[in-house]
Amino acid sequence: MPEGDTIWRAARALQAALGGRTVTRVSSPLPAVAASARRFGIVGRSVARVEAKGKHLLVRFEGGAVLHTHQGMTGSWHLYRRGSRWRQAPHLARVVLEAGEVVAVCFRAPRVELLSAPEAARQAALVRLGPDLMAEAFDAAAARARLRGAGAMEIGAALLDQSRLAGVGNVYKSEVLFLCGLDPFTPVAALDAAALDRVIATARRQMRRNLDAVSRTTRGAPGKHWVYRRAGQPCLRCGATVERRMQGDPPRSTYLCRRCQR
Repeated sequence: MPEGDTIWRAARALQAALGGRTVTRVSSPLPAVAASARRFGIVGRSVARVEAKGKHLLVRFEGGAVLHTHQGMTGSWHLYRRGSRWRQAPHLARVVLEAGEVVAVCFRAPRVELLSAPEAARQAALVRLGPDLMAEAFDAAAARARLRGAGAMEIGAALLDQSRLAGVGNVYKSEVLFLCGLDPFTPVAALDAAALDRVIATARRQMRRNLDAVSRTTRGAPGKHWVYRRAGQPCLRCGATVERRMQGDPPRSTYLCRRCQR
């Protein structure tokens, strides 16, 4: 699943390509989105700004309408010049925005909706988001308080709860807890404030470091991770075997080194 850094990169690219430009065409196979585009008169309006909130991407139009997408496990935004060949099949497109020669396509996203400004302001998935690790105005104290509120929840599961800390996905969950030397199955209540602060700071540092990266890394080399997807291989620090266990509801893969993460 795309994580916070991926969504911020997408939002930045879309802002550079679409920001301030007038929409000349919008299409979607989703009846509700197509109907809302007509109702809000999106064609002829300019793109006010594109922004990321955790794992959510918002395209805000002049007049207040908001295109909200969540990419889930499969979705992605692509940019093209009009007339160029798409890298995915057209039938996988969930919404297409054109602004002159620029074509922005959202493929395979499970959540695509076009909302009025008041609807977006009370949209439950957005309202419930915790502090966004990628945001300039990130509030670490608020993030710690929200994590602390997880109580008996395991720290690995709590990090994926977007209402506590927005942006962390399965990759960063495993990598951050490895770097902090924490067992992902430790209850949050068993961790002191210093440990929670260390988790939050490490997650923010790792994610923001990858904002300009071509390939995500947590080790300083492109595509390199400490434990993520390395089950059965030796730990790069101590040589013990990296394990993979399922965690949370719904169950997600968690990677860890038992020796390094006591």
